[in-house]
Amino acid sequence: MNINQMMKQAQQMQAKLASLQNELAEREVEASAGGGAVKVKVNGKQELLSIKISKEAVDPNDVETLEELVFTAVNQAMKQSQEMVSSAMSKVTGGLSIPGMF
Repeated sequence: MNINQMMKQAQQMQAKLASLQNELAEREVEASAGGGAVKVKVNGKQELLSIKISKEAVDPNDVETLEELVFTAVNQAMKQSQEMVSSAMSKVTGGLSIPGMF
């Protein structure tokens, strides 16, 4: 393979990655905690999009439990988002790790 072919392949991969980044920004994952008492949505850019808390989960005498539910749901959503991105990226790069790409 010569340098011109390598450059062309690199440019094609770069275009695919840019397209994938845009697509992933539109994808959403949702996680919940406490049997659905807290629901969190995150996109493929690991941006928190929403937090929904049921009225039943709000107890002024037990704020710590609500905090733990929110914490758990956010962490689960972030992990799902990262796994979604990793899976999509590996399909484009063939498993090649590219630093700085998410």
